[in-house]
Amino acid sequence: MQASTPSIAAAPPSSGLSHEEKRVLWATLVGTAIEWYDFFIYAQAAALILAPLFLIGLTADNPALAQILSYATLGISFLFRPLGAIVAGGLGDRYGRKMVLVLTLILMGASTSLIGLLPTYAQIGIWAPLALVVLRILQGFSAGGEWGGAALLAVEHAPLGRRSLFGSFPQIGVPIGMLLATAVTLAITLAIGKNAYLAWGWRIPFLLSIALIVVGILIRRRVEESPVFTDLRHRRKEASAPLKELIQSHGGRVLRAALIFVANNAAGYLLLAFLIGYGQKVLKFDTTQVLWASVIAAIGWLASTLLGGHLGDRIGRTRIFVIGYVVLALWAIPMWFIFETRSLPLFFIGLLVLSLPLGLTYGPQAALYAEMFPAKVRYSGVAIGYALGAILGGAFAPMIAQSIVNATGKAWPIGVYLIVLCIISLSALLTMRDPQGVNLNE
Repeated sequence: MQASTPSIAAAPPSSGLSHEEKRVLWATLVGTAIEWYDFFIYAQAAALILAPLFLIGLTADNPALAQILSYATLGISFLFRPLGAIVAGGLGDRYGRKMVLVLTLILMGASTSLIGLLPTYAQIGIWAPLALVVLRILQGFSAGGEWGGAALLAVEHAPLGRRSLFGSFPQIGVPIGMLLATAVTLAITLAIGKNAYLAWGWRIPFLLSIALIVVGILIRRRVEESPVFTDLRHRRKEASAPLKELIQSHGGRVLRAALIFVANNAAGYLLLAFLIGYGQKVLKFDTTQVLWASVIAAIGWLASTLLGGHLGDRIGRTRIFVIGYVVLALWAIPMWFIFETRSLPLFFIGLLVLSLPLGLTYGPQAALYAEMFPAKVRYSGVAIGYALGAILGGAFAPMIAQSIVNATGKAWPIGVYLIVLCIISLSALLTMRDPQGVNLNE
C-alpha cells in the first residue's frame, strides 16, 4: 500500500512566531542538545577509550572482545529506556510535559557527571565496570522520558501548518549535542594531548555536564505548559490510566512507531559511535581526524533534519521518511568501500552523505508520532514507541557491527544489516495513512 497524501493540506505558515513559540523552540532545542551531549559523550568514549580504562582487565588477551563489551555498555542503557518512557509518560500524561522534562534533565546530568568521577579498572577492579553499567542504566532511564516530552512540547505548541518544522527543533538538538560533545572532546585532546586525555582528560567532558544541566533547567522552567495538555487537564473529570489504555487500545500504533524508527536509530549510532572507532582503529586515522569527520557529519545531520522537518509540512511526513530510507538503503553498502580507500577526504564525504538520509528520517518524526496518538495517551505512546525503536534499532548496532567485522573480516556486510532494517521501517510506513493535520486536542 502506498503512503497516502495528507487528508488535510498543510496551512501556509504564518509570517512570524509569537514570543512563547520562540521560547518553546529554544527550550526544546537547548534542553535536548544538553541531554544528548551527555549521551554522545559516552558513545564517543565507548568508541575511543572506555575499553582500555574499564574493560581490558576482563579480557586482557583479547582487545577486540573488550571493544565489543564497551559497545555493549552503550546498548545496555537502551534496555531501560522503555521503563523511563513508561514512568515519564505516565507522569507527563497526568501532570504535564514541562515538569517531566526538568526531572529527566536533572537525572541525566547527575549520572553523566558521576561517570566522570569513576575510578578505573586498574584502581578498583570489577567494581569499575559494574558502577559504569549502573550509571548507564540511569542515563537510559532518563533518555527514555526526555525525547517524548520535548517533541510534544514543540509539536503541541505549533500552528497546524508548522508541526513538522516545530517538531524538528528538538530533533536538531541531537546533532547539536553530537557537535557539542565532539567539539569538547576534540578541544581537550588538542589542548592536553592524546596521552593526557587517555589518562585523565576524558573525565572533563563528563564533568562539564553539571554546568550545562543548570543552563537547560533555567531555560525550560520559563516555558509554559503545552496548550494541548492544558486543554486536556481542563476537560478531564477524573484521573485516567493512560498506560493501560495505551496497551489495550493503541498497542499496534506503539509497535508501528517503534518499527518506523529502527533503521534511523541504527544508522545514527553507527555514525556517532561505531564509525568513530572504526576510523581510528581500522582505518588508522588520528583521533583528531575522526573527531573532525564527526563534526562535519553532525553539521550535515543538523541541516538535513531541518530540511526534513520543513518538507514534512509541505509534502507529508511519510513521503519524506520513504525518501530518506530509500537513500539510506542505497548508500548502506557502497559507503564501506568508500571508507576502505583509507582516504581521509573520502571518509569525511562518506559520513556526510550518511548524515543526509539520517536527517530526512529524523526531522518529521516528532510530528508524525504526535499525530499518531490521542492526547490523553500521547506522551506514553510517543515515549514508549521511541524507546522500543531505540532498543530494536540503535541499542546494539555498534556491537553488532563490530561482531560482523570480527566474524567476516569485512565491513560491507554491515550494510546488509542496515538494509534489512530499512526494509522493516519502510514496511511499517507504507502500510499506514499519513496522519498529518489531525486534531491534536482529541
